[in-house]
Amino acid sequence: MNPQQQSELTLQICAQGPVVPVLVIDRLEHARPLAQALVDGGLTTLEVTLRTPCALEAIAEMAQVPGATVGAGTLLTPDDVAAAKQVGAVFGVSPGGTAPVIDACVANALPLLPGAATATEAMALMDRGYSVQKFFPAEAIGGARALAALAAPLPQIKFCPTGGITEALAPDYLALPNVICVGGSWIAPRSALDAGDWGAITRLAHTAAGLAQG
Repeated sequence: MNPQQQSELTLQICAQGPVVPVLVIDRLEHARPLAQALVDGGLTTLEVTLRTPCALEAIAEMAQVPGATVGAGTLLTPDDVAAAKQVGAVFGVSPGGTAPVIDACVANALPLLPGAATATEAMALMDRGYSVQKFFPAEAIGGARALAALAAPLPQIKFCPTGGITEALAPDYLALPNVICVGGSWIAPRSALDAGDWGAITRLAHTAAGLAQG
């Protein structure tokens, strides 16, 4: 699977909904009920970040939930890519776009959403065949105004902005012509996870799923 084919699949995955929940899972027992709560709320594309010891196991558990499309975030090394693929991740997300991570995703047939923070980085990824990219860290590097400025010179690229985006800010991004979806952690707040309040997460997901995509 070459990068162009990866991007075609990534576009389909990202287009499933306006928001991709970015999930940090500390307790494995949260994995399945969390995935079910999000799917019940209408969000089916889920990113589990590889930032906790149980993240890979959580991906394997969440992948068993009907309707869930589960990917691995924070891919930093080829080993991360191979491990994510092995446990059932169907896409990967990286904060950047290094050659080793890209090559590993090609070798493992794992669709990749690589990250870019500048026009140069976005162009370099486009040269590799990636027309769907992560704009990261979105709010820290200029927010929706910065991303809007890239639309005219780089209309070929669609972005999933992530990083500091809240429920209040999401509509500004989704209104842009070069945004396919946004990534956000507000849908699964730590307080709700700790309390096992899956109903609250489903309600947040339902609201997010109703946001209009540009």
